[in-house]
Amino acid sequence: MARGGRFSAAAVCVIGVAIVCLLGAPSFVRCSNDDEGSDVLVLTPETFDEVVGKDQHVFVKFYAPWCGHCKRLAPDWDMLGTAFKKVGSVAIAKVDCDAHKDLCSRFSISGYPTLKFFPKGSLTPQDYQGGRTPDDLIEFVNREAGTNARTSKPPSNVVVLTPSNFDAIALDASKNVLVEFYAPWCGHCKTLAPIYERVANAFAAEDGVVIAKVDADAHKDLGGKYGVSGFPTLKWFGAESKHGEDYEGGRTLEDLVKFVNEKAGTKRNVHGGLTADAGLVPELDEIAKEFMSADDESAKEGLLKKAEESASKLTGAAAAHAEIYLKVFKSVLKKGADYAVKEGERISRILKSNAVAKAKETQLTLKKNILSSFAS
Repeated sequence: MARGGRFSAAAVCVIGVAIVCLLGAPSFVRCSNDDEGSDVLVLTPETFDEVVGKDQHVFVKFYAPWCGHCKRLAPDWDMLGTAFKKVGSVAIAKVDCDAHKDLCSRFSISGYPTLKFFPKGSLTPQDYQGGRTPDDLIEFVNREAGTNARTSKPPSNVVVLTPSNFDAIALDASKNVLVEFYAPWCGHCKTLAPIYERVANAFAAEDGVVIAKVDADAHKDLGGKYGVSGFPTLKWFGAESKHGEDYEGGRTLEDLVKFVNEKAGTKRNVHGGLTADAGLVPELDEIAKEFMSADDESAKEGLLKKAEESASKLTGAAAAHAEIYLKVFKSVLKKGADYAVKEGERISRILKSNAVAKAKETQLTLKKNILSSFAS
């Protein structure tokens, strides 16, 4: 159990496995402590034997978080998990060998990633030596498991630029645009490609952010115009500056998402959700704390006026977020001090149901974050 009485992800997975086994349900639990929304099972020493060797074929990726080849395989492995999500006879799984060395030693893992296929009812694996494209992996599992799963690549959120649309998109003063200048034959570009797709996915709900790419081999004049001499070259065309600032940072998903957030003033995590501080306005947070601790209604009304004055001086996204604060101030005055807690709990239930559109999810998350300033 972690600090504050919360169970770790691994502990939750163990408890889940125990429950489903007691109930006689299929002996696997889909849980992930690193990839939110993934359909890949995360196996640990506590859960491995509850899943492998039972009534499913299990295809396992043994990996290390720092391994470059593992990072490149990750999005395709997630795609494989999604392809077999509804195929009850097959499970796609992974084991972190950095965290679980003994488990990986048990299967003589000496390099990463190592892929092993465990037939139904067997703890003796078959080593996978084939190609590592989604099509290769799916074809292998279908052949071994006697299934017929298929996958289709989701539409890309990366905008393709050419000389005909470059200025209209990259130089649009209302947009913050990250542009990758690449060449189809470039190995480093191929390595970056799946990561870049995930960056685009992370900012898909941000109207003011565009993640784009241009084939600078096919459009040499465009690359030359912006001083591109190697591939991939990443340049930032911010809303307030369109000269094309060179990106010199790391090329991990985390690095790129952090960079875009800092430059565009956004608050997205690597999965595209909002961070816990998205929408918060420090000066209004302070007024909210005073407001909630005020003893009488007249004092609260005075603090509401103070908040309105502060909000009137804000611009851009902060001004839009201030409107949410003001609505909460007024709702607390009308409905009582416990409004913030109850409304926050209601929104949390809606968000957990996964039954809301992305745009609505953004608005609800912003309100939930702001409500926390009144509930703390």
